Amino acid sequence: MATTRFITRHIGKGKTIAVSITECLDYGNNPVKTEDGKYVSSYACDPRTIDSEFLLAKHQYFAITGRKQHRDHDVLIYQIRQSFKPGEISPEEANRIGYEMARRWTKGCHAFMVTTHTDKTHIHNHIYYNSIKLDCTGKFRDFLGSAKAMRRLSDLICLENGLSIVENPKRKGKNYAVWLGDKKAPSFQEKLRQAIDAVLAEKPADFNAFLLKMEAVGYVVDRQRLSFKASDQTRPTRLRSLKGDYTEEAIRERIEGKRSTPTSQSNAFHGDQPKFNLLIDLQNSIKVKNSPGYERWAKVFNLKQLAQTFNFLEENKLTDYAVLKEKTAEAVARFNDFSDKIKRTENRMSEISALQKHISNYSRTREVYTGYRKVGYNKKFYAEHESEILLHKAAKQAFDAQNLKKLPTVKALKQEYATLLAEKKKMYQSYRQAKEEMQKYTVAKANADQLLNYSASQQVKENRETIR
Repeated sequence: MATTRFITRHIGKGKTIAVSITECLDYGNNPVKTEDGKYVSSYACDPRTIDSEFLLAKHQYFAITGRKQHRDHDVLIYQIRQSFKPGEISPEEANRIGYEMARRWTKGCHAFMVTTHTDKTHIHNHIYYNSIKLDCTGKFRDFLGSAKAMRRLSDLICLENGLSIVENPKRKGKNYAVWLGDKKAPSFQEKLRQAIDAVLAEKPADFNAFLLKMEAVGYVVDRQRLSFKASDQTRPTRLRSLKGDYTEEAIRERIEGKRSTPTSQSNAFHGDQPKFNLLIDLQNSIKVKNSPGYERWAKVFNLKQLAQTFNFLEENKLTDYAVLKEKTAEAVARFNDFSDKIKRTENRMSEISALQKHISNYSRTREVYTGYRKVGYNKKFYAEHESEILLHKAAKQAFDAQNLKKLPTVKALKQEYATLLAEKKKMYQSYRQAKEEMQKYTVAKANADQLLNYSASQQVKENRETIR
C-alpha cells in the first residue's frame, strides 16, 4: 500500500549548514539507489548543484528579509518519503507521481528534487524541497496536521492513478482526550464560557454591569485588555481568543437582545457545521470500485445528503433550477468580491510591513554604504561589511520597484497599517457569512446537477436548440 512520511531536516550536530544540506541530498541522489541517476527529476533546480542552490537561497532570504532563526530550530529542507506496494508500480511511474505530488504540495513556490529508489523490494520516492520560496521572500511554514494533509494528497494522487492506499491508517496510540475519558477537566476557556453564559442569564443592564458581575463570581477583570483571570489561572484569557458568541461584540449583542444565546456547547465552541456535503459519484469513484464496504457506506451517505439538500431547497424556495443557478452565481460573486477586497488589503499590509523593514535597514546601513562608495567600492571593505551592504542594496531596489521618490515616514505607515487592519476586521464578518452562503448554494447546485445528470454536453445541446 502507498504510505508517506513527512520529515524536517535541521542542522546536524557539530556540522555546518552546507554540510548538513549536502549530506541529506546526497543520500537521495545516491547513484546505486537511483540506477545511476536514471530516476531523478527536479523543479527550479539542477540535481547536480542542488545543495549549492539551496544554500544560496538561504543567504538571499537573509539578505532580503533580515530574518534569521535560531540555529537548532531552522528547517533547512523538508523531506517527503513516499512508498508504494511492491510490484504495483514501475520506477518511471513512481517518479512521475512523486513529481506531481511535489508540485501540488508546494504549489510551485519551492524548488524540489524527486529521487526514486529501486534498491529495496518496494519502490519508494524521496522528495526534497527547499524551505525557502523561489523569490526568497518567505519560507514554508509547517502547520498543525501537515503530515496528515500531505498523506491525503498522496492518497488522492494514488487513487487517481489506480494505485492502492491504506484506507484506514492505524494510530500509534490513543488520542489524549480519549485516554482521559470522563476524567478530562474542562479548560480555562471552557470554564470562562460557562461563567459568561451564567452571568448573561442574569440579564445585566449593560456591558459594564456584565463586567461587574464577572468580578463578583471570582474573575479578575482587566477592562483595558478585556481579559479574565480565575483564581487558579497563571495567565489571563482574553475575550478575543474565545471567538464565536463570546467576543466583546457578540456579548454586547447578547446583552442588547440582538443575538440569541448559544443552545449547546458544540455550537458555542465550534460554530455551525455544514448541513450537507457533496454527493459521492458512485459510478466514477475508484474507491467504490475497489472497496465493497466503502460502496455500501457511500450509498447510505448519499441518501442522507439528498434528504438534507431537498430540505435546503424547500426552505429557500429553490424549486426552479434556473433560480438555483442564479442564486448560486450571486453567492459566488458576493464571496469573490469580499475575498478580493481582503486580499488587496492584506497585500497592502504586507507591502507596508516590508517597506517599514527596508526603511529601517536603509537608515541603519546608510553610513556603511556611504563609506563603501567613498573607498571606491573596495573589495576588502565589502568583505568586512557584506551583510550591511546587501541590506542597503535590497532596500534601495525595493524603493525603486515602487517608484518612491520620497520615503514615507514610519509613523504614517503605522497609521495606514492600523487603518487597514481595522477595515480587514470589519470585512471578515461579512466575508465569513458570504463564504458560508456560497458553500451552501454551490453544494446544493452540485448535488442537484448530479441528481439530474445535468452534464455540460446536455447544456450545450439545449443552447443549440434554443438558438435554432
